[in-house]
Amino acid sequence: MLITPLFHDRVQAGQVLARKLRSFVFDTDTLVLALPRGGVPVAFQIAQALPADLDICLVRKIGVPGEDELAMGAIASGGTRVLNKFLIGHLGISPAEVEQATAKEQREIERREHLYRDGRPALPIQGRVAILVDDGLATGASMLAAVQAVRTKQPRRVVVAVPVASRETCDDFRRLVDDVICAATPEPFHSVGVWYQDFSQTSDAEVCELLERASRQHVAKR
Repeated sequence: MLITPLFHDRVQAGQVLARKLRSFVFDTDTLVLALPRGGVPVAFQIAQALPADLDICLVRKIGVPGEDELAMGAIASGGTRVLNKFLIGHLGISPAEVEQATAKEQREIERREHLYRDGRPALPIQGRVAILVDDGLATGASMLAAVQAVRTKQPRRVVVAVPVASRETCDDFRRLVDDVICAATPEPFHSVGVWYQDFSQTSDAEVCELLERASRQHVAKR
């Protein structure tokens, strides 16, 4: 089956998603929260278009031992963890293995937090509209951890926004957050990457550069 990509790259996907988001009424205190790394180029376009402040919500998949791409859960900044208990039980993964995999991803979150923020404090979330952005949603495990982590910061509203997602996952999130904005929900879904012509990995350097640009604009507005 031949699949025609919907987006050239994450920048163009962010521009498409931004146009959809601009039809919603957000107040001037909206905060766009990107899930690094792939969500940052998408979120940067949205923050520029609204306009809104940009920050990150660090999330890491917790991979099944020996099969890192198969997620048995996810962990977010602040220690919020979501586990797929059915998969863990089905595969016979021990509690010790779960904790070991979690600790590995927690170390990576801490490394990225230090690298990406470069000493800048996290922007406040309490009382604001928080728009969580990634480059797509498949199972939604990472986004679920992000939603739960952000909820602890007491935002006024939580919105999930992605360029492409499975219809089922979008429907699941509509029961968890205030709004879900998906630019496209193709069926059959396959995977996030097939809907991009260029889905090459976003680099740490690109993330740092975009966050630095957004930070300078945030300071200039004050």
